[in-house]
Amino acid sequence: MDSRLLRYFVAVAEELNFARAAEWLGISPPPLSRAIRQLETELGATLFERTTHTVVLTSAGTVLLDEARFALEALEAAGRRARRAAAPEPKLVLAVKADGDAGLLEPILARYADEPAAVPVAVRLCGWHEQPRLLRQGEADAALVHEPFDRTGLDAETLAAEPRVAALAAGHPLAARDHVTLADLGLHPGELRRHLREIRSEGRDLAQLLMLVALGDVVPLLPASVAARYPRPGVVYRPAPDAPPAVLTIAWPQQSRSTATAALVRAATSVADTVRERQSG
Repeated sequence: MDSRLLRYFVAVAEELNFARAAEWLGISPPPLSRAIRQLETELGATLFERTTHTVVLTSAGTVLLDEARFALEALEAAGRRARRAAAPEPKLVLAVKADGDAGLLEPILARYADEPAAVPVAVRLCGWHEQPRLLRQGEADAALVHEPFDRTGLDAETLAAEPRVAALAAGHPLAARDHVTLADLGLHPGELRRHLREIRSEGRDLAQLLMLVALGDVVPLLPASVAARYPRPGVVYRPAPDAPPAVLTIAWPQQSRSTATAALVRAATSVADTVRERQSG
């Protein structure tokens, strides 16, 4: 299927107006209309219901829109990865949230350096759950990312499942306890994902978040490794034993055939296995 036709289709589907879509594409409406008819003929399906005043996606068009966006994104991502691979000094890009590696980043990179297929690694720091987008767009080759995340087009291996802790202001009434429950925080088990989304939707980094904790504005549930790695005056951490664990994975594009990426995944899982053995021993 011609990617040009898919791009034309997506433009019309998003604008639901041939004239505006043609202007955005930098062509005139008649060639755009012919291209859409050609695509419909190839597919044997009507993609738009057209009247004098309206353009509406059919059920077939709705299905194709999701698939076309994914296909075009994958095509552009392949181009970005190919350009990086052709660089004089190829690098592997690993996307990580600055405080979201459970303390595994440095040992993973050290283990990876011993792999025969290793290449230099560029660590790309990013915000909450930007990693899947960077992977799908070809801007990163692998990522350390916490569950849950959109796995469309991605593969992943679990590296760590950490208990969660509640971060509390030192003067908070719950700070005097040796642990807190979800009920103490006004949460039900099924609400944890919503709670995490609300924390992440603010786009805060950990330093900002802990400042708000110290001020008594929020009580987030965080991976237990945060308590050990980020002590802060005015903030106390208390175990939340009934909260689901924080699961860290290494993710990469399903279509990746990079030996360097595969070597990084091997190094990451090896480090994770070593850490689990040490903890269990």
